[in-house]
Amino acid sequence: MSGVVSEDDLARARQDPAFRHKLMADNLDRLLDALERMRKSNPNPNPESARQIREGVALAVKLADRLQNGGNPPPRAA
Repeated sequence: MSGVVSEDDLARARQDPAFRHKLMADNLDRLLDALERMRKSNPNPNPESARQIREGVALAVKLADRLQNGGNPPPRAA
């Protein structure tokens, strides 16, 4: 998969569960790689870098949850 997700990729992901799963898994890998590079490049992050890392981790958790739920958002608590 390329670096940027196209509109065609998004349309296909809406129709093809296997492609959606691969798209999310690939993007989760890219996100985790970027977070690791960010962490290694700055062992003592400033507040903005730390916020970006936390935001990336939260997104990674959401992607992982969706992967575990077959590409669907996790059920919401009542």
